[in-house]
Amino acid sequence: MTSDTTSRSPVFADLTVGQDVGSRSIAVTRTDLVKYAGASGDFNPIHWNEAFATGVGLPGVIAHGMFTMGAAVQLVTDWAGDPAAVVDFQTRFTKPVPVADTTGTPDAGAVIEISGAIGALDADAGTARVDLTVVSAGQKVLVKAQAVVRLA
Repeated sequence: MTSDTTSRSPVFADLTVGQDVGSRSIAVTRTDLVKYAGASGDFNPIHWNEAFATGVGLPGVIAHGMFTMGAAVQLVTDWAGDPAAVVDFQTRFTKPVPVADTTGTPDAGAVIEISGAIGALDADAGTARVDLTVVSAGQKVLVKAQAVVRLA
């Protein structure tokens, strides 16, 4: 994973609409999906069983939607410096993230690219809306991915 977010917590007064908040690439493997299933309790076979996933019309094993959503919002929590600063997060799922079987290789089965920018500022509330772009294999996998962050 690479990241270009800063280590200093942002200050509301220093923000401008359109300002970049960072980007990162998340390499995803089938092992990551199995670990996520164990942590989340979501053992749906579309997230680990190729035959089942293709049998129900999917292109193969796909990442959990909440895994993808969590990877996206992590960019914002890292930028804000405090997960509790995120007071709202919403998105719409548009495409699945197929994760190829790369067992035995150092390769990722998929890569999720995430970038964020300030979409709106509310001085009265002291909040910034961060608009996220979330792409995998050249396709937007989340749209209207927006986090509202309360800042000092």
